[in-house]
Amino acid sequence: MTSMGKMLMAAGAVLFLVGLLVQFGKLGRLPGDIVIKKENATFYFPIVTSIVASIVLSLLFYVIGKWR
Repeated sequence: MTSMGKMLMAAGAVLFLVGLLVQFGKLGRLPGDIVIKKENATFYFPIVTSIVASIVLSLLFYVIGKWR
């Protein structure tokens, strides 16, 4: 199997796991995320979720870079 194939399989597995977390977990509704509810509108800004996702993806790409 080529390295490109391994990378695509790893990316697919990560996307699958993230999808499961979003569907059944608490990903996307962490403490620190900004939610503003008005009469007929809701504004949601997932700042903490974005930071956590950035850290996880940075670590993942670092490990993949070391593995290659």
